Amino acid sequence: MLAVKNSDLISVEEYLKGEPSSEVKHELIDGHVYAMAGASANHQRISVNILSEFSNHLKNVPCEPFGSNMKVRIDSNFFYPDVIVDCHFDNSEPYFTQTPIIIVEVLSKSTRRMDETIKLMSYITIPSLQEYVLIQQDFVDIQVLRRSEGWLPKHYFLGDEITFEAIDLTLSVEDIYLRVQNDDVAEFLNNKAEAGQ
Repeated sequence: MLAVKNSDLISVEEYLKGEPSSEVKHELIDGHVYAMAGASANHQRISVNILSEFSNHLKNVPCEPFGSNMKVRIDSNFFYPDVIVDCHFDNSEPYFTQTPIIIVEVLSKSTRRMDETIKLMSYITIPSLQEYVLIQQDFVDIQVLRRSEGWLPKHYFLGDEITFEAIDLTLSVEDIYLRVQNDDVAEFLNNKAEAGQ
């Protein structure tokens, strides 16, 4: 989540040298540094739900999930997605990857525009990427864009299941929104309770 933009251009080398010791995470976009703001409880709940499901599913395979402290490098830009899956992680560069197969961003009012424009156009240029997932936190809507479908968005709502084709994992939207506090989730759970499910 972007909070502060530094007006001075910096090089990739300067960024990579300073970022590991920085108390605040920064993204580097076209030479500009953007400070990342803290995440809400709902944002964290969704990220943890996805990360834990991915981690359990991928326990005994080469592909591995990473949380929001792992950077993705695209040319001279660096982003911090909320969750990624990588099958060919290069351990010689332990602070970033260039080969994710899945990228997940949890959206907020302050990040939605960036995630749906600049990041989208950057991410789909990654040769390894198979799926880009955008998850709303203030209401229930999960958008999945797949390379196999020409990056056309598909939307999923409560009651639906999503198959992450790149890792052959199917999750319910309900599980992804576990413990999330918003009107859509509350209404869904109330309706379920009234139906005796």
